[in-house]
Amino acid sequence: MDKKVHDFDFLIKGGPYSHIIEANGFYFVSGMTPIDVEKGISITDDVKKGTELALSNIKRALEYIGSGMDKIVKATVYLREMADFNAMNEVYQAFFPVNPPARTCIAVKEIPGGSPVEIEVIAVK
Repeated sequence: MDKKVHDFDFLIKGGPYSHIIEANGFYFVSGMTPIDVEKGISITDDVKKGTELALSNIKRALEYIGSGMDKIVKATVYLREMADFNAMNEVYQAFFPVNPPARTCIAVKEIPGGSPVEIEVIAVK
């Protein structure tokens, strides 16, 4: 299996992982939290703004390698509070207005950096 690593200066990297791994016709995108490295912004208290920034980070990374949001086939959303589900969905839906990807949403106790949301995706090449 051939695999290619894609890492970006415009995204945070808080450990030993790659931002995107390209393998067998897929892009595996690591969990993105609502952090804007260039602006020095980290959203910890607003799930709507957090979802928008996390998905914007995913969109930017995919577009940088020639892909896009329409290529996403699976998403996993981690919420700090399941009570934020509807608010997250309002923003999420705007990024996938037609044919949204398969998705799992999980409430977790903690997300790195105190983020209210983290999102990972798998996209086709």
